[in-house]
Amino acid sequence: MDQKEIHKTVQTQLAIDLNCTVDDLNSKKEHFIFVEAKANPGRRPFPMKEHHFEMLSMGNAVVVSAAPQILQIVKPMLDGINRDDAFCMPFVYGQSLYYLPNLKRLSEFAVPAGFACELVEQKEIPRLYKLEGFHNALGYDVNHPRPDVLAAVTRDRGRIIGIAGASFDCAGMWQVGIDVLPEYRQKGLAAYLVNVLTRETLNRGFIPYYGTSSSNILSQRTAHRAGYYPAWICSYRGNFEGCLPQP
Repeated sequence: MDQKEIHKTVQTQLAIDLNCTVDDLNSKKEHFIFVEAKANPGRRPFPMKEHHFEMLSMGNAVVVSAAPQILQIVKPMLDGINRDDAFCMPFVYGQSLYYLPNLKRLSEFAVPAGFACELVEQKEIPRLYKLEGFHNALGYDVNHPRPDVLAAVTRDRGRIIGIAGASFDCAGMWQVGIDVLPEYRQKGLAAYLVNVLTRETLNRGFIPYYGTSSSNILSQRTAHRAGYYPAWICSYRGNFEGCLPQP
């Protein structure tokens, strides 16, 4: 799997999720593309509510995928503004940055002094659910629609102090999350665990991706150190209180 194949596969999946086209995501023109949200076959199983709203950009164009009544609201509000201002609009509820692995930078990390890593397979992951403090790495639900499929774990004197987990988000992509207990941070463990899990995910034929909020600088640094690059930005929820007709 090379860099182009990774990018193409991810764009194909995002086009399914948003109900747009790959050409929309690749557009060189800075403009808005409005599409009606649909639960297409193969869509990643994230919640789609009645007033669904999602806004995503991989560079220039901005794809707005939303319920019909929401499109009627946002189209005039986005008319005449640029991409950066769009993601600062009052109805935008948070921004998430998503990263993909840079294959040239995924060289093996040196193990942080005094620590080692072990891989935990899917059938053994439920035993980790008894631990607290790892909700970014684990779903804590054996029946989750995006099940935990692999974890990289590190210990200190037998105690688990860091976990990077991968969830099966769709047929080709696993999402990577990381948690390190507060007293063990700033030791390079987060980037190390994410890197190990990323390389193992690629070895198994899946594309790993990493998501974090636009305000979480430490998490963004972890992604960069682990060998990732920023690939797209997405707002997955809108605040339209007062804009929708009352029942």
